Parts: sequence; C-alpha cells; structure tokens
Amino acid sequence: MKKSAIRVLQSLQQAGGFASAQEVHQLITGKGDRIGLTTIYRALQSLQEEKLVDVLRREDGEAIYRLCGEAHHHHLVCKKCGRTVEIYGGAIEKWADAVADEYSFREVEHSADLFGTCSQC
Repeated sequence: MKKSAIRVLQSLQQAGGFASAQEVHQLITGKGDRIGLTTIYRALQSLQEEKLVDVLRREDGEAIYRLCGEAHHHHLVCKKCGRTVEIYGGAIEKWADAVADEYSFREVEHSADLFGTCSQC
C-alpha cells in the first residue's frame, strides 16, 4: 500500500466518521505534512475499490468517506449532525436477491443508505 493511502487511512481514523477529501487534506496538511489534493482523491478511490473505505454523497453531492466495516452493510445517516450507524439489512438483502431472481440477474451488487434525523437532534 502506498504511503499516501496509509496517511489517508490514518486521517479517516482520526476523523472518527465521514470526511470529505478536502477535510482529509486539511487533517494531513494541518500536521505540517505535504500532500496534494489530487493524491488524496486517488488514494480514496483506490481505498474504495479495495473496500477499505465507504463512500456516501451529501445532499449537495459531495462525496464523503470513512473507514469501512469488514462485512457487507448499509448506513443510517442523520441529515443534521452526520452521525452514521452501520446497519446489516437482512430484509434489504432478501429483497435484492428476490428482485435479481425475478429478472434472472446474476452477480448483483447493491447499496442502500437511509437518511433521517437521530434522536440527539
């Protein structure tokens, strides 16, 4: 793994939740390290492909990233504070499998994120 990807992973761990590429850049450069924003984007893309980070889109369309759990999961995200909970949606999995079977699809992948307001907001 490249040094830049390791630095990005460390920054996401420090962030403790979802962070944009710009926020990751600020965390790294705030420590006095030099790294380009383009390098951050490339590292995040690579980490996403390796399934080491999750990516969501904010309401404004900006991508945000965080360290990923090992098992397939979905997210419940607070629209106000950004609090995120990993959820394991058995019903979603069954529905996706049923739809794939109904239309004779194989090797189907899916992503489901739920957005609402948490009890603390």
